[in-house]
Amino acid sequence: MELKISVVSIEKPETINFVLGQSHFIKTVEDIHETLVNTVPSIRFGLAFCEASGACLVRWSGTDDEMIALAQHNAITLACGHSFIVFLGQGFYPINILNNLKQVPEVARIFCATANPTQVIVAETEQGRGIMGVIDGFKSKGIEDDEGINWRKGLLRQIGYKLG
Repeated sequence: MELKISVVSIEKPETINFVLGQSHFIKTVEDIHETLVNTVPSIRFGLAFCEASGACLVRWSGTDDEMIALAQHNAITLACGHSFIVFLGQGFYPINILNNLKQVPEVARIFCATANPTQVIVAETEQGRGIMGVIDGFKSKGIEDDEGINWRKGLLRQIGYKLG
């Protein structure tokens, strides 16, 4: 049995957030869609799911044509069984949906939730392809100092995630 390892870069606009995960059933598409619109009623997103048996199609849904196209393109490029990818429209963030998304019965794991440049490490055999892990963003450059702490705390208050 031959094993091939490759790296697939997620293609997206710089400011767009996405969630990459693994699930176990074709019902994933409908259940994730329902969870997202029930969690944030006005959410704009695109979702694509790589079916791992039967027709092995990329199944999809969403509320925003541009995000749907991004999800479809990245899913077919990944082509990893039972993986899903959700792209969130501008102004929507994983922090607002992640806990509810993790509670979807079909969701087995979340690999990442980010706007960072992301590379997916993919293993391929004669049977198919699977996600081994992700590289989310860049290598650490040092340890946070007092200035960095103040910047971080200020940012969280500026964007409304912390008070005072």
